[in-house]
Amino acid sequence: MKLKPLAAGLIAAMAATIAQADINVGVNVSATGPAASLGIPEKNTIALLPTTIAGQKINYIVLDDASDTTTAVKNARKFIGEDKVDVIIGSTITPNSLAMIDVAAEAETPMISMAASARIVDPANPKVKWVFKTPQNDIQMSTAIVESMLKKNVQTVAFIGFADAYGEGWYQEFSKIAELRKLKIVANERYNRTDTSVTGQVLKILATKPDAVLVAGAGTPAALPQKALNEKGYKGAYYQTHGVANMDFMRVCGKDCEGTLLPAGPVLVAAQLPDSNPIKKVAMEYTMKYEAAHGKGSTSTFGAHAWDASILLQNAIPVALKKAQPGSKEFRAALRDALEGLKNVTVSHGIVNMSPQDHLGFDQRARVMVKIENGAWKLQQ
Repeated sequence: MKLKPLAAGLIAAMAATIAQADINVGVNVSATGPAASLGIPEKNTIALLPTTIAGQKINYIVLDDASDTTTAVKNARKFIGEDKVDVIIGSTITPNSLAMIDVAAEAETPMISMAASARIVDPANPKVKWVFKTPQNDIQMSTAIVESMLKKNVQTVAFIGFADAYGEGWYQEFSKIAELRKLKIVANERYNRTDTSVTGQVLKILATKPDAVLVAGAGTPAALPQKALNEKGYKGAYYQTHGVANMDFMRVCGKDCEGTLLPAGPVLVAAQLPDSNPIKKVAMEYTMKYEAAHGKGSTSTFGAHAWDASILLQNAIPVALKKAQPGSKEFRAALRDALEGLKNVTVSHGIVNMSPQDHLGFDQRARVMVKIENGAWKLQQ
């Protein structure tokens, strides 16, 4: 039976509407609170992301969790219950990301974290089937730090980190590698992100006379132990984690940061990478776009984590669209599968090869050692 012209036109219009359904992306960042120096560049980066992928309009719904775990969970539930998102990007920090995993898994919605802990994508947890992340694992960065310490003949090291999942994750991974490489940890101290004094912890560290101190913090709060140690006259080597790779940390720490060593994603020193480095082109693209919008020297590795999440989606969405339409359970499942299947995708922090056992997908090309010299980042060869 032939359709009347009007009916045929309506059906064609409906089909076109379905084919052009928007993809909703929920973005949860820590743009205020103790982690603001990490979350603000992430939020800024969202404004630079493509608004169409594979012909589909992308809607970014951005919420701030204020560096608070409860708010992060509330935001995740809003994304799923009210905004009907197809994927979540976030959160900025480890405790909040870990808290959001249950929500993402329950709703069978893919989540791309911008926090560092390996626990976020631990394959031993079946819920992380739905979770991916863009920052390097703490175990990968711990390896870089231990290698650097050994090259500098460090034999004893004191550890001071956040009293949360970030600090604990770092201690667990760093201590394993240190033990294997015969590096003695002589102190293990903790402090809160909101603390204004670490005098007690610093005095305990000084009593052990360590060759080096590793501060496992993130953002501007990571400056506190280093400034306190300098004030008390500590003359050993300082190491920080990739959680401080932004200019806000450098500004707050000031001269107390001089000479500090840390592992970081290649994007932090993109212009210093050799032209033969396959990551340089993508890292420089992000750097130029971000600095065009926010000023020279404003690039941070944290904003690049959001940029990389978008690159993953740009590669996965076209694959998922072949199986289902946005807004459906089937599309979310297809997007999850497509993310897990990504191979040889170059992002600003490294080259991604995902698998069911690895929802980060980085190898050693994803990290470099950097030294703070004269208020700038200096690539270490």
